[in-house]
Amino acid sequence: MGDAPPASASAPLPAHGPPPCRECPLRSLPGLIAPGSTQREWIEHYRAGERQVAKGDDLLRQGAPGDRLFTVLEGVLIRARLLEDGRRQVVNVMFPGDLIGLQAAFDGEMSHSVTALTDSRLCLFPRDRFMDLVTAQPRFAYDVIWLSAREEDALEQHLVAVGQRPARERVAYLALWLMERGMQTGLVRAHELHVPITQSQVADMLGLSLVHTNRTFQTLRKAGLIDWNVHRIHIPDLDRVRDWIGFDRAGLPARPYI
Repeated sequence: MGDAPPASASAPLPAHGPPPCRECPLRSLPGLIAPGSTQREWIEHYRAGERQVAKGDDLLRQGAPGDRLFTVLEGVLIRARLLEDGRRQVVNVMFPGDLIGLQAAFDGEMSHSVTALTDSRLCLFPRDRFMDLVTAQPRFAYDVIWLSAREEDALEQHLVAVGQRPARERVAYLALWLMERGMQTGLVRAHELHVPITQSQVADMLGLSLVHTNRTFQTLRKAGLIDWNVHRIHIPDLDRVRDWIGFDRAGLPARPYI
């Protein structure tokens, strides 16, 4: 079923529309698995264009109804949940190729917000057509399940870090995980990832006070392990940090995207 999209899907896009899927910037990234030609045709048929989000703006807002799914094409975004008293828990950082808004596919309100850390570009899919897409192409359903399983694993590792690791290891694990994701998606140059993550956001992700986070940053920098400022993360010896915290790179395999 669904060997080819409807005939109208092969019609060329208008000149003012988004670029065709064969020009997708994700296709050249080393840590991503590009869909085959048949899957690309289906994506091209079912997507509803692109969305540009400026640095600091919300893509999704907690409590709002979700009627879109997004694949990150360019940029980095942060997912967070706001508590009633104003405290915030940063849950995840989203890189190119990541699928955002999956909760909307199941008719729920958003339990979190998603905010752009950098100027970002996203491919969007309407919720009401997503079921048609995965029904017509079961491979997409498998990819969604796979991506959900990988996110669950990342959140499990995050919980272990917050619950069992001392502050230095928490910060080091987060920095290395971000660096590894950056390498997968072509954002790392000379052992540096240029993403503007503040100490406040790190504290909100790791359950540390801002003062403790600042002191931990200083300790790691003086030890020559990690130099992290508001503009970038620099890890001069990746293997040294991997060995110190027991980071398993097998936990970050190449990822499919939709």
